[in-house]
Amino acid sequence: VQLQASGGGLVQPGGSLRLSCTPSGLTFTSYDMGWFRQAPGKEREFVARIMWSGGRTYYADSVKGRFTISRDNAKNTVYLQMNSLKPEDTAVYYCAADRVGGAIRYDYWGQGTLVTVSS
Repeated sequence: VQLQASGGGLVQPGGSLRLSCTPSGLTFTSYDMGWFRQAPGKEREFVARIMWSGGRTYYADSVKGRFTISRDNAKNTVYLQMNSLKPEDTAVYYCAADRVGGAIRYDYWGQGTLVTVSS
């Protein structure tokens, strides 16, 4: 199983980026998907989660109203649209797959994509 994340880069404060993650080797609709991030010197933190059907989403308070998680099950891809970016959003962003059913445990993780918010 591989989760390929892409879309990171350098953006000015107030700007936008869209991250994508395309898992391979698993049945995409059998997994809820999440985005996490880890800033330099900090622990990894939850950013957003979307259920397998796309019908329900969850967000960290720090990104609520600015970030939107979505998925296209026909393309086996999950997205994270990030708007109104702030310097404190600078981090390596990871996508993760959590098999539907049972406790939340995130079975698979991607390699991460770096987002830098700076002027």
